[in-house]
Amino acid sequence: MPHNRVIVVGAGVAGLASALLLAHRGAEVTLVERAGGPGGKMRQVEVGGRQLDAGPTVFTMRWVFDEILADVGTTLEEHLTLRPLEVLARHAWSEDERLDLYADKARSAEAIGEFAGAGEARRFREFCKAARGIYQTLERPFLRTARPTPVGLARRVGPLGLADLWRIRPFDTMWDALATHFRDPRLQQLFGRYATYCGSSPFLAPATLMLIAHVEQEGVWTVEGGMHQTAVALARLAVSKGAVCRYRTEATKILTDGRRARGVALSSGEVLEADAILVNADAAAIASGNFGEAVRGAVPPIPHAGRSLSALTWCLTAETEGFPLLRHTVFFSRDYPAEFDAIFQRSRLPSEPTIYVCAHDRTDCDHDQPHGRERLLCLANAPAIGDTHSFDSAEIEQCEMRAFSLLERCGLHVRRKPEARVITTPTDFHRLFPATGGALYGQASHGWRASFRRPGTRTRLQGLYLAGGSVHPGAGVPMAALSGRLAAECVLSDLVSTRR
Repeated sequence: MPHNRVIVVGAGVAGLASALLLAHRGAEVTLVERAGGPGGKMRQVEVGGRQLDAGPTVFTMRWVFDEILADVGTTLEEHLTLRPLEVLARHAWSEDERLDLYADKARSAEAIGEFAGAGEARRFREFCKAARGIYQTLERPFLRTARPTPVGLARRVGPLGLADLWRIRPFDTMWDALATHFRDPRLQQLFGRYATYCGSSPFLAPATLMLIAHVEQEGVWTVEGGMHQTAVALARLAVSKGAVCRYRTEATKILTDGRRARGVALSSGEVLEADAILVNADAAAIASGNFGEAVRGAVPPIPHAGRSLSALTWCLTAETEGFPLLRHTVFFSRDYPAEFDAIFQRSRLPSEPTIYVCAHDRTDCDHDQPHGRERLLCLANAPAIGDTHSFDSAEIEQCEMRAFSLLERCGLHVRRKPEARVITTPTDFHRLFPATGGALYGQASHGWRASFRRPGTRTRLQGLYLAGGSVHPGAGVPMAALSGRLAAECVLSDLVSTRR
């Protein structure tokens, strides 16, 4: 395929994966990225002279990357150093209520039994079986398909699989399904949090998202040097296969000849012609006209009310004492329904947000305690209103006070200094990822139809393709990488068909 020119817009994980696969198959790939390097949401920030991940912090579904790298003749171990975690995360509700989940389900069941009783331990085992069943039912006919539909999904599973589809309870909400698995509201809260992994509310998301629990139980890894190294490794590999990566290069318009996409105009005035254009940006950027009026209709409009979660984050270096942090720790609010009602119904920061803390200098062992100042990412969920609401200093300070008061209530004291922190609001995320309002996961997965409403790889305009967390199969690092792989396959298939 020596004469097929493909432009990839955006060096997020999906764009990098697709560029790598396309270049390996012989396409002439040019990747343009307005930032100074690869990563997209998988970014790092500098705080106090030290780098720390300010985006995704969890490496899961390793098989996605194993398969992508196998496709190009190499292995993950040759490019990244991964360490599996025995403790997936520590969870706290107060100074006296703590629960660790383990990669070993038997250890998790034992811990849950000590925390909430033998009955809940038994129900946890049943929950794990149900989560595994959902994953196994949906992996091939849904996750690995470029554009699934309800009818197409039913056809792919066949008559014998329809019973499995019914058993995964697609019409129940995640919260209602969890109430049938657990009696302890704290466990419902813990496993309901998995809905936020794709930017959704557990009170509105379908029960099928319980499959995320199975994904974590299959393994969580840390990446030496931070998650950002995943993007660096993919970019380096893509270049080794012949792709050209042009950073600090912004695509401002997608050009068409009226029938299909033909090129990209850059902010510098340069025009790049192509046989296919793959956009690794939020689908809302195309639907909002950010890439020109000619392609606005290539993607259905994204309603503001359907946006996923945004976030308010604090990246800081600080001394801590009290609570024994692990690599991943979650501190839960006392009123979970009120938290999501504030975000999705009233478009406000919650009065007491649940806080996720990634302690970059720690492992999953209590004995690995850093000395002095350590790097922390603290995250609270927030509404995606960054394009209509400017978060002023008073509002941010109030949320920060509530967030760190929750940590102190659970026993964690963080000696933070204003000069050693970087705060990112939904407004900042909107600037980083235009047309989103700061939404970090595309459309929220609310209701059983939501997963089928996500844009697919192919758009309404020939030659224009999509990849990333805002399109099928969904948000998160492995899902975005999988979307990049699906997009590369579609581009290659269509280019061969066009040439014929």
